[in-house]
Amino acid sequence: MAVLTVAIAPALALMTFIYLSKKIELEPLPLIIRMFLIGALLVFPIMFIQHAIEIENLFPARLLKSFLQVALLEEFFKWFFLLFVAYRHAAFDHHYDGIIYGVSISLGFATVENIIYLFANGIEIALIRALFPVSSHALFGILMGYYLGKAKFSPNNKKISLALALVIPLALHSLYAYFVVTAIWLYVLIPFMIILWIVGMRKIDLANRHHEKILEQSYK
Repeated sequence: MAVLTVAIAPALALMTFIYLSKKIELEPLPLIIRMFLIGALLVFPIMFIQHAIEIENLFPARLLKSFLQVALLEEFFKWFFLLFVAYRHAAFDHHYDGIIYGVSISLGFATVENIIYLFANGIEIALIRALFPVSSHALFGILMGYYLGKAKFSPNNKKISLALALVIPLALHSLYAYFVVTAIWLYVLIPFMIILWIVGMRKIDLANRHHEKILEQSYK
């Protein structure tokens, strides 16, 4: 029970922070929960595919493995379900909503993955996993959701924004996965995560401001 609580707590804290950071009306919980559950269920087929790739040793090069075996599988399916479930939903009616749903599906994935890793390796690694894997999934979700929101509410560059919603998290996740398997990972990963947090907070602010600008224009 203690392992389960510790595994879920970081995702719950991050989800609450992102949810309450929205400066206008809060999102309905059913779609948030649905996206979280989709992310949670994605863990099992993705881990099965990754395990099969690992056994066959299809990508022996570390960088290639980080990109294809880890980042591409995880980020593509998050992006796909965000696009075909949340993006088309009537509740997705503000730029910031993309961030909420992006973080929801990412933390659903991160939570189940965290539970599996903590049960397999012990509660001692809980803090490290909260600071790095769980947080990084949330930050990739912020960036993915930000560009999905931009695609929906700034339609002049819709195709570019939809592509960036996948490409940017994919590139960053690939770097993150590569840093984790290198000998100097701790020295690179800490500044990398700090930069990610700064960029993520900036995107949250920009998404909130986007709606404020729309309100200001509507009053003129």
